[in-house]
Amino acid sequence: MDTTLATFEQDVITASTLAPVLVDFWAPWCGPCKSLGPMLEKLEAEAAGKWKLVKVNVDENQELAAHFQVRSIPHVVAFADGQPVDQFIGVLPEGQLREFIERLLPEGADAARLDAQTALAEGRRDDAYEALQAALAYDPGFDEARMDRIELLLEDHRIDEARNEVDLLSPKTTQGIDARFNAIKTRLDAVDAAADLPPTDALEAKVAAAPDDLEARFDLASALIARRKYAQALEHLLAIVQRDRSFRDDIGRKTMLSVFDLAAHQPELVSQWRRKLSASLF
Repeated sequence: MDTTLATFEQDVITASTLAPVLVDFWAPWCGPCKSLGPMLEKLEAEAAGKWKLVKVNVDENQELAAHFQVRSIPHVVAFADGQPVDQFIGVLPEGQLREFIERLLPEGADAARLDAQTALAEGRRDDAYEALQAALAYDPGFDEARMDRIELLLEDHRIDEARNEVDLLSPKTTQGIDARFNAIKTRLDAVDAAADLPPTDALEAKVAAAPDDLEARFDLASALIARRKYAQALEHLLAIVQRDRSFRDDIGRKTMLSVFDLAAHQPELVSQWRRKLSASLF
């Protein structure tokens, strides 16, 4: 696929968090490019999704070429996890090209986690569960894969299974400052709290009758988080921040940050509420 400055972040940076991306800087007048391009396309087709090829026409995207200091083409830059990790200039023989690509591909637990992400993106949830189980069989201490599994279980309302997986996370994750874990904990805490709370409509009536009752607002926000109604929850959490930053050790702001992570699949929502929170703080 072709990319431009406007789509580079999505096509390359974001995409490379799921699988390696090779960016081929080329031009229509470049003879060697006409040899390298078809080889890359052939190998990408063979790889069946294990890595992705993205092409940049340097004549049409001079700013991108300048940013990556492309002075001679073809110039290929490899990305993984959102960062450039390797590169080469010119045309490599097919054997060396295969070796270059092979070094980029994840193995073992990493490969199984990638399979899970691919399966999930294609709507194959059962396959995603199996692949994550395989990743954890390779490496039981692979907390990122375990949190993938926990998040999937939470999405499917398999709360007790999610709690069991949380117990298997390493102390470095559960006792450190890990945004993903904090988001997971916020969701589980909200589920626990919601079980002991009055119905949502009763909480809404309580807040309407006493808008400055911050405990009632936080209870309502917790109930909404448990039901994954993040926009409504954020509205009440922001009201807490605006009324009293010190309430329960700034719990309104802290919980908003965790909800941002929970709602990461809704970037427009998160961006909107981040701006509102920032405006309230500054």
